[in-house]
Amino acid sequence: MDIAAIKEQLPIREVLQHYNLYPDKQNRLRCPFHDDSTPSLQVYYKTQTAYCFSSNCATHGKSMDVIDFIMHLEKCSKHEAIEKAKTLIGGDNQLQRLTRQAVLTKMFSYFKNAVYNSKPAQEYLQARCIDYKQTEVGYNAGQFHHGTRKDEALIKSCVEHGLLSDVGNKSRTGDTAYNVFGKWCIVFALKDSSNHVSGLYFRSTLNNQDQRHFYLKERAGLYPKYPATDTKKLIFTESIIDAATLLQIPAITAQYSVLALYGTNGFTQEHQAAIQSLTQLEEIVFWLNADQPGAEATSKHASALQSLYTKARISCVKMPQGEDINSVAQAHDNTDVFIDLLEQRTTDFSFSIEKENNNAGEQKEKAKLFIERGAPKHPVQSALSTPTGELDSTNPYKLRYESDTAYYYVQGGLPKTTDNMKIMLVIEDKASGQKARNRIDLYEDKQVEKLCKEVGEKLSLPAATLQADLYRLTDLLEQLIEKQLQQTRPSEQALPVLTAKEREALQQFASKPKLIKRLNELLGKAGIVGEERNRIFLLIIAISHKTADTLHALIQGSSGSGKTRLLKQVSDCMPPESVTRLTRLSDKVLYNFPENYFVNRLLCLEDMDGLSEEAEFALRELQSNGELNSATSIKLENGQITSGQKTVRGPVASLSCTTHGELYEDNMGRLFLIAVDESQEQTGRIIDYQNSVAAGEINKEEEEKAKQLIRDFIRLLRPERVVNPFAGKIQLPPEAHKIRRLNDLFQGFVKMVTILNQYQRTRDAKGRLVTEVADVETAIAVMFESIVLKVDELDGSLRQFYEALKNYLQKRHKDKYQTAEFSLREIRQALKVSKTQVFRYTNDLMRLEYLQQCGGYGNKGFSYRISYWDHYQAMREKIRAHLDEQLQALKSGTLRNTSGTLQPA
Repeated sequence: MDIAAIKEQLPIREVLQHYNLYPDKQNRLRCPFHDDSTPSLQVYYKTQTAYCFSSNCATHGKSMDVIDFIMHLEKCSKHEAIEKAKTLIGGDNQLQRLTRQAVLTKMFSYFKNAVYNSKPAQEYLQARCIDYKQTEVGYNAGQFHHGTRKDEALIKSCVEHGLLSDVGNKSRTGDTAYNVFGKWCIVFALKDSSNHVSGLYFRSTLNNQDQRHFYLKERAGLYPKYPATDTKKLIFTESIIDAATLLQIPAITAQYSVLALYGTNGFTQEHQAAIQSLTQLEEIVFWLNADQPGAEATSKHASALQSLYTKARISCVKMPQGEDINSVAQAHDNTDVFIDLLEQRTTDFSFSIEKENNNAGEQKEKAKLFIERGAPKHPVQSALSTPTGELDSTNPYKLRYESDTAYYYVQGGLPKTTDNMKIMLVIEDKASGQKARNRIDLYEDKQVEKLCKEVGEKLSLPAATLQADLYRLTDLLEQLIEKQLQQTRPSEQALPVLTAKEREALQQFASKPKLIKRLNELLGKAGIVGEERNRIFLLIIAISHKTADTLHALIQGSSGSGKTRLLKQVSDCMPPESVTRLTRLSDKVLYNFPENYFVNRLLCLEDMDGLSEEAEFALRELQSNGELNSATSIKLENGQITSGQKTVRGPVASLSCTTHGELYEDNMGRLFLIAVDESQEQTGRIIDYQNSVAAGEINKEEEEKAKQLIRDFIRLLRPERVVNPFAGKIQLPPEAHKIRRLNDLFQGFVKMVTILNQYQRTRDAKGRLVTEVADVETAIAVMFESIVLKVDELDGSLRQFYEALKNYLQKRHKDKYQTAEFSLREIRQALKVSKTQVFRYTNDLMRLEYLQQCGGYGNKGFSYRISYWDHYQAMREKIRAHLDEQLQALKSGTLRNTSGTLQPA
């Protein structure tokens, strides 16, 4: 073999692959002849050469063919390189050819995997009612010999066995270009008597009427396989697709073996040999297409087999005219239709496709089939059941009505009202299975008459019968719509009514002294751990929803502090018919509630931080004004568009939570600020409660009883008018934030305390409840922390962190605490606060000039010092003394005016 022949027969691509070298998309690779960090070797498939552009390469400036490449890489002589090239072509190391069985087995495994990655194949199989996950089927996309899948031995074997053919063309890389047999086809395996793949059948997925069926050359094997030796009943189908369809029906495969013929004339010696091996065979069933060739083939093969196998019964299944097994599967949802057709098989083969012999009943010998029907029947599109005349609404999107002549299907659901009856109607002839599909309004008589006439002509059914059926169907659909409308109407739940005995017991409860204290204890029994002041505070605010002057609260706390849980527990103690609990609000949702939905209702928002600015504005207006008014465009009955007004009325009480209380400046004056207890002591109480619950020591029934008692007590309360003779006798701290609104909130809270004690208070001449000093004292005691928060410029969680920081520095640095420096990591570990919270608290305190940086570096961390040591406890004591002094003066009957002079209370 000369050098020219070697170069012609040995492409450079094969040489590169032999040395495990694979160029990139630009046909470049790292040069193997020198240390190359970036691809500098360019491969030219057109000239079958390679060239290195690096000046560091020994081959630089030289274009290498396959022999030169081998010589440089092997570091051998020219003669040795030529001998090496000969072996690569196929000399001493000639590629081992694969056997036909090995090739077909390997390729069918590849084709089966390809189905899972091919959408067209899956769609085609789904259209043909073939489950590719249940059936052994593959797909040939014609790519198995390309790219990294290229295997020279396999390619040569595929050429030998007909899967590829060499037409003499070359690809852009200089390689041989092949034509693929059965490209874009689904693939079924034919198997020999040893159950090995011995042939392949290809069915085109393209709409090609001329060529759709392809068998590999030297066809051998049967589909799906040779029947088991103990087979007693055997079914022959005309095509492999039909056989695959039957193999998906467990009721048939449990008692029958299935074999596919290769068309009407495709009964081969292998089929006959397979039958001869079945010593226990009792019956052979021919299930071929219902056309003239199928009928002729059935008679031909049945006669031939009957003469050979006299002991076996030969029968056939008669299909609807023009149908085959797979087309029936596409037209019906339920496989029971095949069982029924199989039950009606006959031993009479003297039928005609053009016209059935109506007298053949006397000549037929019915074969009996005993099939275990494991799965229950579902409503399907088959003409098998007895007419009922009733509407089957098992599937609301495919209603079914059956008459004596046809099936009627309403697909896609029904209209929501009864002013029209526009539906998608499918009419199926019972006898032929033909269908007519139309969109129609059953309330339009002219449409119904026209439809019945057209469908009657198409399906050969009496138009009058169809019209009567549709009138009956219309009545049934009306009844169903009315039933659905009744089910969707919101049912008004009856409000709980207290019995006389319950009222008497609750009045006794409300008449005993220290009612507020006893309510607080009930909250503890209801599962609210700690938070003694906050829980009763929130309960009183929540109860205000029954009055005209409602109250509102904003619960502040860091993430995970339990603020949402506190809100939920308090709202659980409220009558559920009066509570609306929401996680978030969309921008305009509050404007779209029914007009009186929020009247005397408690609104609980679990997270204010998720509200948009528009939603916050609507909530503020509903809280302050007690109603929302929005102008909108409305369409009149005559089609005219005009302006209109939509109103949502209150009053509404509200409880909400936030981690950033200072961000809601506009809301602060409208509500009470409540800071959750984030102390270590409260954490310990919560953990003890959780442990007790886990240990089964907490009686949940007792907790529910406590909640129910509180709910019933709230139902007992009446929204009374209140007069407070001490309204001007208590002066709140003037430095409080927005003192005007705070004073209004204070007076409203005193009023609520009086209403809670309505069974213990006297009335004036106008029937109004009269506030007592005890009510004022209780109100101050309960809302003291909220008053302090109004005075303090730090919000609740920030104040708790700042006080904990000061206490830590005082304990650690003793007398030098005022000049002590600290890092954020030190504080995070000492106070057991997360990094994110410490960072946020520190930034807030620096912004308010309570902290300052005093050293450190950005990469190692900064150090901080407290720059403003406020006297928080002193401020609290001052406020408490200020309020206590006024309370004592009220009790003693004297007060001091603004100049300090005593005056009668």
